Amino acid sequence: MRPDSAELWRRALPGDSPNFPLCLAPMVGLSHVALRLVLRSYLPAGAKTPWPTEMLSSRKLPQQKIGLTPETARGEDEDVLVPQILGNEEASIRDSVRCLQTWGAAGIDINMGCPVEKALRHNYGVALMGDPAYAAQVVEMTVRHARVPVSVKLRAGPQGDFDFLKNFVGGLKSAGAAWITLHPRTAEQKRRGRADWSQIRRLKRETAGPLVGNGDIQTAEDVFAMLDETGCDMVMAGRALAARPWLLWQVGEDLGWAPPPGKEGREAPRTPLEEGAEYGRALLALIAHSRRYFNEDLALRKVRFHLRTTTPWLTYGHTLMSLSTRARHLEEFAPWVEEFFSAPQEMSPRTDLLS
Repeated sequence: MRPDSAELWRRALPGDSPNFPLCLAPMVGLSHVALRLVLRSYLPAGAKTPWPTEMLSSRKLPQQKIGLTPETARGEDEDVLVPQILGNEEASIRDSVRCLQTWGAAGIDINMGCPVEKALRHNYGVALMGDPAYAAQVVEMTVRHARVPVSVKLRAGPQGDFDFLKNFVGGLKSAGAAWITLHPRTAEQKRRGRADWSQIRRLKRETAGPLVGNGDIQTAEDVFAMLDETGCDMVMAGRALAARPWLLWQVGEDLGWAPPPGKEGREAPRTPLEEGAEYGRALLALIAHSRRYFNEDLALRKVRFHLRTTTPWLTYGHTLMSLSTRARHLEEFAPWVEEFFSAPQEMSPRTDLLS
């Protein structure tokens, strides 16, 4: 991480300051405790980066037992957790923030980028970008009730209008947002098309405080390209990092970091065959963590969803996905995974399923 970025993070997230340039995106059904623990096992020794949750509804959180729901389950030693909330009402945001702070949140992230219909109906997610004044109020009310830093994840402005984006972010920063994460696709694009990294570069020039870039990250080379081309202070990756957790290891290795604890003396997997074998090891770890933190039925569904999202990078991923649909529970599926990966499997560094 560049010295100027490290200093910005020390101010934005004091006490838990990140020192590593890559982090996981909050994703429904994916960014849960089991995946986070797999990813943490690939984080270089001494590296620190913020960790998300799945998106959490501020309407539901106050009625839940935080830490006991699948979305808020956490590992014993998990640190720098920055849960992401969907919300627009002060009372529910206030109560959710209190719950999450008691739970141990290092920060609170507000989702202003989700384009799904359910979020739009409730004026959550990217719908808040349609009302800049109220979006700033949502940040202000969250900051007022929080003892931890508040951030916002958002998309590009309508039709890619940069002036709108700049002014919108200015309002969020004035309201107290400690940092911004930009996924430079419009709401209409959803995951289609290409992310416009030039918007990240331009916003970085206009914005004080850390800026996290997100969109079209599939390889370690992509991470460094985004850092170099945009000047952003951290890169966020989603589905590709879920598929290839060792991206953390690769990036750390390229930067001269020590290997992840427990992986001393090894080099990060790089070739298609090495990555294919590592996918199998990571999947077995995900299965073990899922069985520990979720009930048997939910654990199987979580693993199937993970496979549906990540097997496009695996040459014969469709075969593995088919095996998972036949399995009645993970105890049955795990030996099938071991048998599948007893033969060489190849992974592609890229897929048309952009992350």
